[in-house]
Amino acid sequence: MTSLRLTPPEGPVRATIPLASSKSESNRALIINALTHFQGEVQNLASARDTQTMIRLLASTDEVADVLDAGTTMRFLTAYFAATGQRKVLTGTPRMCERPIGLLVEALRTLGADITYLQKDGYPPLRINGFTPSGADRVAIRGDVSSQYVSALLMIAPTLPTGLTIELTGEIGSRPYIEMTIEQMRHFGASVQTDWAAQTLTVAPQPYTPTTFAVESDWSGASYWYSVVALAEEGSELELLGLKAHSLQGDSAIQTIMRAFGVESTFTERGVRLTKIPAQESLTWDYTGCPDLAQTVAVCAAMTGIPHTLTGIESLKIKETDRVLALQNELRKLGAELVEVEPNTRYEVRSSLIDHQSSLPQIHTYDDHRMAMAFAPVAMRRAVVIEEPGVVAKSYPSFWEDFRQVAGVE
Repeated sequence: MTSLRLTPPEGPVRATIPLASSKSESNRALIINALTHFQGEVQNLASARDTQTMIRLLASTDEVADVLDAGTTMRFLTAYFAATGQRKVLTGTPRMCERPIGLLVEALRTLGADITYLQKDGYPPLRINGFTPSGADRVAIRGDVSSQYVSALLMIAPTLPTGLTIELTGEIGSRPYIEMTIEQMRHFGASVQTDWAAQTLTVAPQPYTPTTFAVESDWSGASYWYSVVALAEEGSELELLGLKAHSLQGDSAIQTIMRAFGVESTFTERGVRLTKIPAQESLTWDYTGCPDLAQTVAVCAAMTGIPHTLTGIESLKIKETDRVLALQNELRKLGAELVEVEPNTRYEVRSSLIDHQSSLPQIHTYDDHRMAMAFAPVAMRRAVVIEEPGVVAKSYPSFWEDFRQVAGVE
């Protein structure tokens, strides 16, 4: 399947969407449960390829662990294999081996991990040769590069002889993901003290308590359906199953963001119902805590013509692809631009709202699941071709099957 042609619905859309489970919660719960020697139970695990890769590699006795393109899996397993004294080679796709991991490796070396790079310093593939506790109980790490480094260190901290205090230097990016990690650790009995003013996280040395953890549906995946309702005709309504009003996931911020684009959220016993309300004239949003939402909202802004200013998207440049550049390339096909207003810090979506039927845009997806799903809602207003649609398997394998409920898919 090299491409899909998506066509607009006839009239308002109404559907019930059985959302995929959160891969962010799933992958954290799998690592924590592994640190209980697999004595707990994780329910409602994500079917996402990243999570299935994590499950496979945690169970494997092979020396080589190939994470494919799963960044979270790479970072979390590097810390897990090191802390548990395993001897492993960690590798992945060519793009995965271009994504930095040096800050995490240096922190793990400080704690006693023996890790060597097999090609380029600071990047996978790498070899883990065991772990001898160094006696260090404190590490400093930048908070503005990847919250996954911080989460990886946090999760292994209860197993260290003296626990661990993590000092976050600089700005803290994606803080909600760090808070998610901490809450899941506490669910498994960890003692974590947070001092956000001093930017320190302190974890006591005590084993995790095996327990049961149920994974929530994925708010990142929900964002695409918010965009569908924002772009659909008046009278459209969707119910997204499995979401909670009080969520651990930072991407639940999509509720607030999408109010600006005319989408109201009402929680039900089964999830959340999305309905249309009047849109606002413009939106400025800092994505530091929820960078995975930026692509979805940028496309929605382009299609509605609502001016949108984005900050806090610096981390998008080291994701599955350079997502800032990818957005700039593909938004032009819709008659819109993502303009860099202040170097690397502030961007604006500007749309000319050209005749949406004058061409059939073909959206390149850059081996990036979020590019495919962020641009799919364009089909509420015009036909669009999504290239390499199979990339959605990384986080939401059933996306196109669900999307058939709201648009033509061929």
